[in-house]
Amino acid sequence: MGEALVAGLLASGWDPERLAVAEADPDRRHHLEGRFPGVRVAPTAAWAAGDADVVVVAVKPADVAEVLREAATGLGPSALVLSIAAGVTIEALEEAVPGRPVVRAMPNAPATVQCGAAAIAAGTSATDADLETAERLLGAVGTVVRVPESLLDAVTGLSGSGPAYVFLVVEALVEAGVLNGLPRPAARELVVQTLRGAAELLASGEEPPEALRAAVTSPGGTTAAGLQVLERAGVRAALVDAVTAATRRSRELGR
Repeated sequence: MGEALVAGLLASGWDPERLAVAEADPDRRHHLEGRFPGVRVAPTAAWAAGDADVVVVAVKPADVAEVLREAATGLGPSALVLSIAAGVTIEALEEAVPGRPVVRAMPNAPATVQCGAAAIAAGTSATDADLETAERLLGAVGTVVRVPESLLDAVTGLSGSGPAYVFLVVEALVEAGVLNGLPRPAARELVVQTLRGAAELLASGEEPPEALRAAVTSPGGTTAAGLQVLERAGVRAALVDAVTAATRRSRELGR
């Protein structure tokens, strides 16, 4: 996810000399240096952070406290800490870098193709300017919304886990196409483009989803027949239950 963020920032016009990355693994450092010419790639967080205005924490949750303590050695008191480490609370982040503004974020996998959906929550000393900075950074790889930290588990259950729900639907639709006689490559191409097109219609913002669904559902037609089966099978309720279960599990893991 950190690599995706660097790629997004560069694609949106950031000067590579303004960016620095800490990577302990030599092979990964070599890969990053080759992929991002001009970006400084250092072996430690202290070397990378220096006197940075913003530090983005994109490591495994168990490593966050140690990495932040290392990075903090050269940081100014107003340097923003933006964490995209899953499950690490604002309280834990603020304990690692006392006195500094903290913003916690929950991005999702499509950030790797600059189509992510992220939510951010402000720490106790984070200002509106800090939130705007976090939005500008994460906005390089998708959309960003602001929520209180108490709702980040729901974000995890919805947009964090959401791509997996969509992939499951794609699998099922492709299998349905094959069952009804389509070659698998053709079925996959049709399904992927159907989802892309439907998402573009939704993203245009001109009509809500219920209006778009009604517009493509002729009375007594093929789409109405298919939707009747989905409603009878409880697909709508199953999706609600899936998001709720994922939200509940995120809370459990956080504890």
